[in-house]
Amino acid sequence: MEITFMVALVIALALFFDFTNGFHDTANAMATPIATGAIKPKTAVALAAVLNLVGAFLSTEVAKTISGGLIREGTDGIHITPEIIFAGLMGAILWNMFTWLKGLPSSSSHALFGGLIGAAIVGIGFHSVNFETVLQKVILPAVFAPVIAGAVAYVCTRLAYALTSRHDPETGDKLTQKRGGFRTGQIFTSSLVALAHGTNDAQKTMGIITLVLIAAGTQATGSGPQFWVIAACAFAIAIGTYAGGWRIIRTMGSGLTEVKPAQGFSAESSTASAILASSHLGFALSTTQVASGSVIGSGLGRRGTTVRWGMVGRIAIGWLLTLPAAAVVGALTALLVGTGIVGVVIAAVVGIAVVVFMFLYSRKSHVGHHNAVEVEEAGTAVRFQKKSARKKAAENKSKDAKR
Repeated sequence: MEITFMVALVIALALFFDFTNGFHDTANAMATPIATGAIKPKTAVALAAVLNLVGAFLSTEVAKTISGGLIREGTDGIHITPEIIFAGLMGAILWNMFTWLKGLPSSSSHALFGGLIGAAIVGIGFHSVNFETVLQKVILPAVFAPVIAGAVAYVCTRLAYALTSRHDPETGDKLTQKRGGFRTGQIFTSSLVALAHGTNDAQKTMGIITLVLIAAGTQATGSGPQFWVIAACAFAIAIGTYAGGWRIIRTMGSGLTEVKPAQGFSAESSTASAILASSHLGFALSTTQVASGSVIGSGLGRRGTTVRWGMVGRIAIGWLLTLPAAAVVGALTALLVGTGIVGVVIAAVVGIAVVVFMFLYSRKSHVGHHNAVEVEEAGTAVRFQKKSARKKAAENKSKDAKR
């Protein structure tokens, strides 16, 4: 098999991974505004797709971490090959599809890292992995980012309810307070999360494609992604985002806790801040873990809200298994492709068959925009009464008062 064809195959597979990343992580930005009725489901995913596209062009720091930090490119006599990258991508894609089928908001980033690490260890050896970079820019952010985001969301939620609470001046009793402003604010905060997601997750595929170009000798070691790579990855993740990922939206929107507008606003603000900061520092953060931590924190911050700890436990197990599970699949694929062209073909055919099977199986219990989350007054924050309707309502109210 010609190396140029292998490079093309890996690039195509990387873009498909980018697509799965898009629909897998749509929930990070849009699950809570859909659940609270801030934005209609279809409008939400369309907005997220556009902002993911824009965000992908804003930074390349994370891409450089993937292409030049995680796996050693060629220094010290170590040379990663397109076949190894192919194996790593297979591990990431299959785990992404499995967790999507189960509705678990697992980390696409850790699936990618796990697949690459497992394939590199089997195909080259332990010395090919830069474990210092893995610890500093993957493991530590995975541990601390969700906790910090959750704590910030908790504080923001408590403040939001404290600052908007009202009491009767005579009796001191707490009055019912409408917080529709937070629902409107969610349009901005969820948009910011979608933009931030593009600055972080789209770059991971940019880094993979850059890595395979370096491995094939068509790009200089240590260089960043080319413009066509940035554009291709931006469009791939945007198209995937528009596809929806409704199963995970259901889990994030109502599976963890009942989300109210003030909670959603707080969770999204916390998520966006964490992702943007990590993108600036070049941390290959799991946006899914940050978003989940924020939703849990906002649930704890609102009195009377119950966090569904059983679901939290399922998600946590998924987090723990993601990197090693993808690494095992990547390692097994690396063993297969190491046999030559026949192994590559077998791996590709088996991978395609498994993906198709999971997609067809998912159709037995279809989840779409119509049943992903039970929403009351969906879209009220972006739909305003016409002036004539407001005038007529005021006249009717006046007539009723005179009677």
